Amino acid sequence: MAFYQQQPFYNPKVPFTGQIQGGLQDGKSIIISGRVLPGANRFHVNLQCGTHSGANIALHFNPRYDNPVCVVHNSLQNGSWGSEERKYESPFPQGQTFTLQILVEQGLYKISTNGRHFMDYRHRIPYSQVNAISVGGMVELNSVAFQNPAPYVPAQPAFPSYMAPQVGFQPQYGVPPACGFPAYPSAPNYTIPYKTVINGGLHPGKNIVISGVVNPSANRLTFNLRYRSGIAFHYNPRFDENVVVRNTNQMERWGPEERFGGLPFQRGQPFQVTISCNPHHYNVFVNGQQAHTYKHRYTQLNDIDILEITGDLQLTLVQA
Repeated sequence: MAFYQQQPFYNPKVPFTGQIQGGLQDGKSIIISGRVLPGANRFHVNLQCGTHSGANIALHFNPRYDNPVCVVHNSLQNGSWGSEERKYESPFPQGQTFTLQILVEQGLYKISTNGRHFMDYRHRIPYSQVNAISVGGMVELNSVAFQNPAPYVPAQPAFPSYMAPQVGFQPQYGVPPACGFPAYPSAPNYTIPYKTVINGGLHPGKNIVISGVVNPSANRLTFNLRYRSGIAFHYNPRFDENVVVRNTNQMERWGPEERFGGLPFQRGQPFQVTISCNPHHYNVFVNGQQAHTYKHRYTQLNDIDILEITGDLQLTLVQA
């Protein structure tokens, strides 16, 4: 059964409450992109059973910046809060942009912060009762987006060694993992250079996750988000120059390079890159930390439908 893909909410004002069309299903993700305000004391994201005041809250995600700094998880049933589950760390620094992803599973919610797994929260209220999301507190929002469960695709036989993988080929084992979650039980074999289709193109709220290992003697890596006649976003870590170059290629011409912000990769070390598409820019997180922001120069986001990866690296997971 195919589920209708709900359009994201763009730049909603906080406090915000919106309906989740069709409710929650096993494998569905909600992706919230925004910025914690400077000097914030707390904010919250709630998955609710209705939009009215006093509705049951299945998941209350509540970063707190007062003493002690922590994230509180809880549920509200019939007007009463349950027992708190606290994690004493701050995944979202004050004044910084962030991406929060909540993946629905049969027994629990998997919560990912800036592309890294943060917390599991077991269901206290059946997720089938949830039909709304609300956000409040000292935070501003870029988008609230929804990603439906991927259809089951049986594992495909490996290509013979003499055949290059087809564009878009990616072995799948049921529902792909959300960003920051464990890889497939048997990792696909990705060949470099690697190219795959971004189903439906880009849109605000879309995350692309790339995990791998930098070769010990690496010189350069390249991650390209392409459209038919150009490269919308060229992300190019260069170990020989100790910099990450960002650029756009339109009409076969490169624009001005952006080179500030340091090199958050190390030769011989594993990495996870999350490219988060926002209405006006990309956020790039490397190993859970925001590394770079890049303003859209090519703004027809739906046309950007190819991910290309080349360079001195091995891939272990690609989710596009």
